[in-house]
Amino acid sequence: MTQFLTADDFARLRDIRATQPATIGAALADRRRREVLRGDGRLFIVAADHPARGALGVGSNPMAMGDRYGLLDRLATALSRPGVDGVLGTPDIIDDLATLGLLDDKIVVGSMNRGGLRGASFEMDDRMTAYDVATMVASGIDFAKTLVRVDLDDPGTVSTLTAMTDAVTQASAAGLPIMLEPFLSSRVDGRIVNDLSTDAVILSIAIASGLGAASAYTWMKLPVVDDMERVMAATTMPTLLLGGDAGVDPDETFAAWEDALSLPGVRGLTVGRTLLYPPDDDVAAAVDTAAGLVHTDL
Repeated sequence: MTQFLTADDFARLRDIRATQPATIGAALADRRRREVLRGDGRLFIVAADHPARGALGVGSNPMAMGDRYGLLDRLATALSRPGVDGVLGTPDIIDDLATLGLLDDKIVVGSMNRGGLRGASFEMDDRMTAYDVATMVASGIDFAKTLVRVDLDDPGTVSTLTAMTDAVTQASAAGLPIMLEPFLSSRVDGRIVNDLSTDAVILSIAIASGLGAASAYTWMKLPVVDDMERVMAATTMPTLLLGGDAGVDPDETFAAWEDALSLPGVRGLTVGRTLLYPPDDDVAAAVDTAAGLVHTDL
């Protein structure tokens, strides 16, 4: 992959973090902002909130996202491409990108619950350990995001749903859009697995849709599964499609996204590892292909 950021960029970032930390929040708050929806009314968001949940693997490399400099360089490449509307991340990622000056005219989506660490005995107790609504509003973040995994056999699900309820209620009161990423999940051989059957996705939507004291600012972030027509018939909420795991044939993935993007209610994509770590390592090309599916006028 062609290097986008330089050693000097990273040296400046490290120096600012050590000697001028107050300027990091200012860089985020003072960036040039935009409307969430404009033009064709569709969104293409690059996702990078996996590391804070202990999910560093991509394909056959279990530590791919462990190289923060490599991840930031890939994000910088993605954010430079036409049609990329913004980025989803935890505070450490967003602060790095803001300090590097990469968030002007971009939608910033703050990831909230990362407490359900991958592989932990308490994984389903997915509490808020990153952004909160008050901080996002104060710092000018445009959108909130939560992961809502429901395991009917795990009591940790109850605290997760309670935390999600509070987040949706607070976001709605603040006028902050919030996207919910729901799954029905279960523990198989000690590992949490999401049920991607059509009926399970529809049931997860029904559960997530009712969270919170108001739903006016709620969006959905949904996987592309079989019979997406039925899935999208399960909600009136604006929906972004998630990318899924890297390693699947890219042509098949892009074709599935293209079909799903044509459905009523689908507003775009929120994709991470699939595009940031493509099989041929050409981030720009992968991002450009996805951007063209979302914004067909590019």
